[in-house]
Amino acid sequence: MARSNEAKDLGVKMGQPWFEVRHLQQSAGLVGLSANFVLYGDMSDRMMSLAAGLGPTQEIYSIDESFIGLHGVRGDLVARARAVRERIFRWIGIPTCVGLGQSKTLAKLANHVAKTAERKPGSYPQDLAQVCNLAVLTASDLEAVFRATEVGEVWGVGRRIGRQLTEAGVRTVWDLVSLDVATVRSRWGVVLERTVRELRGQPCLSLEDTAQPKQQIACTRSFGRPVSALEPLVQAVSEFASRAGEKLRKQRCLAGQVLVFIRTSPFRQGPQYSRSVVVPLRRPTADTRALVQSAIKGLSSIYCRGYEISKAGVMLLELQDASVEQGELDLDTEPEPQRDASRLMMAVDAVNTRMGKGVVHVASTGQTLAQRTWTMRQERRTPHYTTCWDDVPLARA
Repeated sequence: MARSNEAKDLGVKMGQPWFEVRHLQQSAGLVGLSANFVLYGDMSDRMMSLAAGLGPTQEIYSIDESFIGLHGVRGDLVARARAVRERIFRWIGIPTCVGLGQSKTLAKLANHVAKTAERKPGSYPQDLAQVCNLAVLTASDLEAVFRATEVGEVWGVGRRIGRQLTEAGVRTVWDLVSLDVATVRSRWGVVLERTVRELRGQPCLSLEDTAQPKQQIACTRSFGRPVSALEPLVQAVSEFASRAGEKLRKQRCLAGQVLVFIRTSPFRQGPQYSRSVVVPLRRPTADTRALVQSAIKGLSSIYCRGYEISKAGVMLLELQDASVEQGELDLDTEPEPQRDASRLMMAVDAVNTRMGKGVVHVASTGQTLAQRTWTMRQERRTPHYTTCWDDVPLARA
């Protein structure tokens, strides 16, 4: 999920299996922790609420990044950013860096400079560490920063385009900014042209202070141990479809298709198997029961005995706004009754939000946690410090 700088220095690669680096525990003091999504989500919400104090608008970009609009904010922006950064560290213990610029791409690049200047002294001027404001730099200082930054560090320049730029002699950000925008557009397209304009201080990407509805919703997990029987796979797929249904209703959408997949681990010896299927829904729905039923049908059609499945998932496709209703002619001999399940699902979500995730669930997910043999082991998971009373640390005077 994430690596510290010390882990990177030890040669730990992104996504590398734990068993390949386990020996570093004894030889180098490597510490490995299981994922704790509940804690991460809560800490992210706390950090974003504090970061929002920097300006009037906010776009949450990922679990640990957000863009803040500073329109109308007066005074020393660097001092203001350092105060917010200090508040985040003091209140929730998370170190952060802040990048300031006239566009989203420049702000993203400034954030990279702020982090690198702190972690690798000498790479950039030390006064740019932790908080970097590219907007106040002189032309010569800004050029020096651009020349010291590889083009692949620019937000929006992926590996393929980055390789093409390098082959064309464009190795630094300064080389990219110096290109003619018409040439950029004709050779690499309008997306890279937009990036170049943003690097020149011309905003082309607006701040989205309200999250756009997702086009797809997925819930996937790797199992704590391989699963070969159908029953635990049904439990897992039912759980994934239920979680995806909650996300679907949260953004007030309906799904028209359900995709189910299962696969073995590429790191284990033995026969390999990977299959997926898309189950179309007769009517778009957000009803967990219908989603789970379709997911189980899909699983049954692709399940094959003799394979040790290590991962499965459910993805909801063809999402549409819940306010859009689909009508159809009554041509069935025995018409299927159409019942509005929105109030029932609303009640289920309300109970689970108040009493705990999964308190109300479909029976196919398994009645108790002990029955769910497919769940992640999470033997190294940290406690839920901020969301569970039993895990709250105790202080003694």
